[in-house]
Amino acid sequence: MSLGAWTGAAGWLGPSLVAFSVTIVVFAALWRLSRRLVDCSVVDLYWGFGFGVIAWLLVGLSGNTDTYALILAGLVSLWSVRLGAHLWLRHGRAEAEDPRYADMRARYGERWPSLSFWLVFMLQALVMWLIALPLHLALGVQPAAQEPDAATIALGVGMFVCGFVMEAVADAALMRFKRDPAHAGRLLTTGLFAWSRHPNYFGETVLWWGFGVIAFGICGQWAVFLGPALLTLLLLKVSGIPPLEAHLATRPGFADYAATTSAFIPMPPRVRGTAPRPLSEDGQA
Repeated sequence: MSLGAWTGAAGWLGPSLVAFSVTIVVFAALWRLSRRLVDCSVVDLYWGFGFGVIAWLLVGLSGNTDTYALILAGLVSLWSVRLGAHLWLRHGRAEAEDPRYADMRARYGERWPSLSFWLVFMLQALVMWLIALPLHLALGVQPAAQEPDAATIALGVGMFVCGFVMEAVADAALMRFKRDPAHAGRLLTTGLFAWSRHPNYFGETVLWWGFGVIAFGICGQWAVFLGPALLTLLLLKVSGIPPLEAHLATRPGFADYAATTSAFIPMPPRVRGTAPRPLSEDGQA
């Protein structure tokens, strides 16, 4: 029995575990590199590319070359390469370790090199594997007997396109802004950033929900939405907006910017002085 046939018979879990093993090995290698460079920011170098690797490992191991599966894998690859290249360029221009990791390095001191293996590298490997759940369920098995829902898949592709364009435009604008030495210590508050303080995060969230919708159209399993839901939670509450806003809050003008600009979902900027009143204890304005 071929490897593809064996993993197909075992269901999606077989290819998924192989993909997880590969992810673990890559992040472990990056951890070794981080110790030599004294810079945990290298973990970001694989964050974008890793999802593309997972997608094509799943396709290869399962033998699922259905047209819609290849469309999903292709879209994941498009996003993966763009984000991966952006993160490589950002890392190459950085003059210091990412503030998030620098803060943890200072907090844990001599224990940090060992702790970072678990708290940064292995944790990100696990998170990547979990977020990729739509890919596991749609690509890690042979095509389902039922006909894919073309209308649902088309909706997901449209969501992907919208999110992809927003994230790419926001990332490019932010990179151009940071390149100008005159902008050091300042906030980008124009363009998409006048409508959302984090349009790149919003775009990434939308495109991942698009992946979920495409995967649902392929396999019909509601569990595909657990991956996008986890990504949304992490960006909104854990590793995305909260630490970045804590860093940006030290810059002049951030309080006014936050009072007039949506944190996540793009909305027309509010006129200064018309920010919503704080809620009372009973939840009323």
